[in-house]
Amino acid sequence: MGTKNAQFYMDRESRYGAHNYHPLPAVLERGEGIYVWDVEGKKYFDFLAAYSAVNQGHCHPKIVKALTDQAEKLALTSRAFYNNVLGEWEEYMTELFGYDKMLPMNSGAEADETALKLVRKWAYKVKGISRNEAKIVVCNGNFHGRTITIVSMSSDPDAYNDYGPYTPGFVNIPYNDLDALEEAFKDRNVAGFLVEPIQAEAGVYVPEDGFLKKASELCKKYNVLFVADEVQTGLARTGKMLACDHEDVRPDILVLGKAVSGGMFPVSCVLADDDIMLTIKPGEHGSTYGGNPIAGKVAMAAIDVITDEGLVENSQKMGEIFRREMSAIDSEMIELVRGKGLLNAVVIKPTQGKTAWDVCLGMKENGVLAKPTHGDIIRFTPPLIINEEQMMEAIERIKKTFNDLGF
Repeated sequence: MGTKNAQFYMDRESRYGAHNYHPLPAVLERGEGIYVWDVEGKKYFDFLAAYSAVNQGHCHPKIVKALTDQAEKLALTSRAFYNNVLGEWEEYMTELFGYDKMLPMNSGAEADETALKLVRKWAYKVKGISRNEAKIVVCNGNFHGRTITIVSMSSDPDAYNDYGPYTPGFVNIPYNDLDALEEAFKDRNVAGFLVEPIQAEAGVYVPEDGFLKKASELCKKYNVLFVADEVQTGLARTGKMLACDHEDVRPDILVLGKAVSGGMFPVSCVLADDDIMLTIKPGEHGSTYGGNPIAGKVAMAAIDVITDEGLVENSQKMGEIFRREMSAIDSEMIELVRGKGLLNAVVIKPTQGKTAWDVCLGMKENGVLAKPTHGDIIRFTPPLIINEEQMMEAIERIKKTFNDLGF
């Protein structure tokens, strides 16, 4: 049949697949470290890292070995039986993050759903809220996944339009608004506050310094559970192991996903103490694949990579370089640069018909892959293993893109 070009693969996806994504026109077939290659052999800097799932870089050999070694022994038992890896992984995670218990799932959305169920169980079993009356406070601009319940609390019409009727029990407030948060907490039926320490999908909105700390203190004052969705912000992405660590906040419920596996396998989990976690009894929640032996081995290897290779510190250092260099670019299209660690965004001002999408297409031609979010914002989240030389080379290619566009 001969060598197939990129258009062949894109046409095949369009013909046989659902049209629920709008990918950049790059068809990738191989990855290593911070780089990916397309089917025509072109090499790119990956500045999306699968939405922060590939923090450790593509196909990290230690993570690959953990996966393949375990896959040759035992892949799945379901939770109908014990396996000899899950307890080891649970001990690893609870000791590392300082919680009594861990509940394993697969995707970030599943982990967030688990957290919501824990909050509601705790509301009725511990706080004493009347059954079916519990409320959970969430923030406008949030992105916690795409299940019916999660889109029910979204403020993005693209997420919730035509998916009703919606799940009740959520109170939306503005992000980064402590006054609105405290006002919401005056309702005794409020049981939890679910928040992203930085709103990544919304465009890397970073709250004011002290917001997380004060929000946590308000939760304690009103006997409300502080639930941190660190699916994207966690595991060294923001220059700390957790984004909440920037303000020394310990969530009552911690939600992790994406980089827990280094992009190698769908793995997520929820961490909490016994008074919260043990409100759920056998048969009341679960997942066939959650806690499988491959997930456990992969997750431990992936987090070992973060600690052993100093990725927390590297994320902080490389992020400072990225924001400094991007802020110095003289382009009328760059309106704002913001972020923490290697979770960054550039707000693009549409200029003479050119948009963030055009910038991303131009970067692709220059060998850098990133993706717009919400139309006018480009998120830049390279693997955390990137070094200064690689960062500067990628930034030169980004600068060239703006020069090529003439703005």
